[in-house]
Amino acid sequence: MSASVPQFLKRWVITTLAVLVAANVVRGIQYDSLTALLVASALLGFLNAFARPLILALSLPLLLATLGLLLPVINALLLWFVGSSVSGFHVNGFWPAFWGALVISIVSVVGGLLLGGTVQSRVKMRHTNPRRREDKDGPVIDV
Repeated sequence: MSASVPQFLKRWVITTLAVLVAANVVRGIQYDSLTALLVASALLGFLNAFARPLILALSLPLLLATLGLLLPVINALLLWFVGSSVSGFHVNGFWPAFWGALVISIVSVVGGLLLGGTVQSRVKMRHTNPRRREDKDGPVIDV
């Protein structure tokens, strides 16, 4: 559990920085105080961690039909919801939410990479001899 707390704090700082950048870049997103910004970024992080996977699962047919183009719309709706839920944090309509969500996504990815993102992947390829009896299935690629 102790390792997850610093990871959570790092994600929260990155999200807060991303929301701060979006508020300064996108016209139509404002915050009245640092507290409102911190609460908005915490709520956005919570929604991205818990509500977004459920929304994505429920909208999977539409996501597949639009080849993933619905993802920015879902992100915009979540940001718009945060703007209507947090006192002192304002998102003035869908288009500011759309562009703000795009900025937040880009800044979050870049910030995560710069602060030591945890992209973990491993590819193991193994070529088997088809003449051996136990290797009848051919080449195996384990990911």
